Amino acid sequence: MGLLDKFRSGLARTKEKLAGEIKRIVTLSPKLDADALEELEATLIASDLGMTMTTRIVEAVRETYESQGRDGLDVLAIARREVEQSLGAGEVLRKNGGLTVVSVVGVNGTGKTTTCAKLAHCIQKQDGSAMLAACDTFRAAALEQLKAWGKRLDTPVVSGSYGADPAAVAHDAISAAQSRGAEYLFIDTAGRLHTKSNLMLELEKLHRVVGKKLEGAPHEVLLVLDATTGMNALNQARQFHKAVTVSGLVITKLDGTSKGGMVVAIQSDLGLPIKYIGLGEQPDDLQPFDAAQFAEALFTE
Repeated sequence: MGLLDKFRSGLARTKEKLAGEIKRIVTLSPKLDADALEELEATLIASDLGMTMTTRIVEAVRETYESQGRDGLDVLAIARREVEQSLGAGEVLRKNGGLTVVSVVGVNGTGKTTTCAKLAHCIQKQDGSAMLAACDTFRAAALEQLKAWGKRLDTPVVSGSYGADPAAVAHDAISAAQSRGAEYLFIDTAGRLHTKSNLMLELEKLHRVVGKKLEGAPHEVLLVLDATTGMNALNQARQFHKAVTVSGLVITKLDGTSKGGMVVAIQSDLGLPIKYIGLGEQPDDLQPFDAAQFAEALFTE
């Protein structure tokens, strides 16, 4: 299955809700009056596109209608164009030249451990070398889960014991990755609520320790967000970004939600690039983000 097909399949629930409603509004409102525009606005907001993008799309639709009339109006095409331009070009993981350290952070249950493994798999598919650091030393079975992924993907995993200092595990993992000549080290951090200041301080400590061990580390801080939480993810992103300066987003579980528009809202509001999206459970279902294909999958009848 190609990337566009994966997008279309994963975003099917979001698209069905969004494109269907837009088509209904336009069909029933040939003159596209104020009431129709208000209904369009409500539909876009309900799809978690956020106020910034909603306003942008509605204004573009209004301007097109006023200049070209009803015959030249394709609301889905306008929405697709605005979303693609807002999201911009796809982002990839930066490369440090030597070892690139990537810290994967987020609240509990977003899929950080699985994301770390899938990111390593992405690197290995490109003939790169990757290692995993099991720094979630508190969650039951977290170490075993990452080790199982490591065995499945033939990816080395550095871990400590339950209750060990996560920063110490990360420190040792950098040493191990350097000695093996690995190109990437993905650090699986413990899930933490963005509202718990003590846990956020612990994450800051981990980042300070790896920065002392390797200059510039972590070179990427990827925040994993669960698409099914919709706009609640925006508050998570704000708090994590404030605490540890997030460099990019990974959006998981897009295949099981009608709230796919939240991808657009978070990027529009925070300006953080979306680097990968999760469209399923298999290793290949984590895909580099492509704005054009995402927009097409979201707004194609």
